[in-house]
Amino acid sequence: MKLKIGKWLDNSGPENDVVLSTRIRFARNLKNIPFEIKASQADQISVLEMVGYALEDLDLLKTGKLLNSQDLTLLYTQYLLERHLVSPDFAGSKLRHALYVDDDETLSMMVNEEDHIRYQVIASGLDFAGSLNRIVEFDDKLESELDFAYSADLGFLTACPTNVGTGMRASVLIHLPGLVLTKEIEKVLRGVIQIGLAVRGLYGEGTETKGNFFQVSNQQSLGRSETEIIEILDKAVRQVIQYERKAREYLGQNVKLEIEDKVYRAEAILKSARIITSEETMNFLGILRLGVIMAMIAEVDLKTINELMIITKPANLQIFYNQEMEPNERDEKRASLIRNRLLNREKPNG
Repeated sequence: MKLKIGKWLDNSGPENDVVLSTRIRFARNLKNIPFEIKASQADQISVLEMVGYALEDLDLLKTGKLLNSQDLTLLYTQYLLERHLVSPDFAGSKLRHALYVDDDETLSMMVNEEDHIRYQVIASGLDFAGSLNRIVEFDDKLESELDFAYSADLGFLTACPTNVGTGMRASVLIHLPGLVLTKEIEKVLRGVIQIGLAVRGLYGEGTETKGNFFQVSNQQSLGRSETEIIEILDKAVRQVIQYERKAREYLGQNVKLEIEDKVYRAEAILKSARIITSEETMNFLGILRLGVIMAMIAEVDLKTINELMIITKPANLQIFYNQEMEPNERDEKRASLIRNRLLNREKPNG
């Protein structure tokens, strides 16, 4: 089966050797409707209807689709979570909820998650400016159709106090194998945390770090403008990028043989394994990605690795093969898919 891959995985963005993607999310609630923690089912349905009408009026359903609760099976919701299009809370929600996602998966909106609506822009590489411009434009369009809960003193009102103000969360998905291998990672991330930023796992709060990928994001939304928050985060991320590149340079100059051994072992396993777990895949792909960046591997590109990190996830794998599978079946199919992709035998749609 051909499986479309989100545009943010095409590795076209700035600083893409370190930063996989940039994401900006806005949280909003509708005026005169209780927050989700107090909302009745009738309230939830009202939110869904109001958002649906707004999307229609803005012609956004011509360039994307709105998926309601009945469309979101357990498997398909997990597929969306693996693609960073919904949150773990949304995936486990019992509310009447929905998701809007545009055709290239760079703009999406959760309806009836923790807040009435949460929408995000996700872009390749380090692109805070472009992402902020796009989400502000989308926010302005929605605000012309919907009446948001807003306080002149506090800003946008949200279910969680940490989101009050701008309602914005900005983050990057960043690959730091050099800092991990040189054992500098704790010191660097401690510095990031000390200036008020958060460091989380691959899928955000409460998730594990795999393949040496981390999420770095702002924690505070109140008291600063969107631009000020972005400036602080951008400056910190660029500093981390410099540290990571220096660490890679050190590895190449001082322990090149050991790094080559790790890279070539990972490549050999990925190209020859008949059974491989999702966790093993992420860890080996993270090492292989380092090898490509350090010019140890020439026949594989970063776009291929980025795609494999998504389509080999359990739900994506089952949708790729159009069949539900037990874990041992997935491990076998995953190994087969990886071999075919790395040997250029099988490619998804761009």
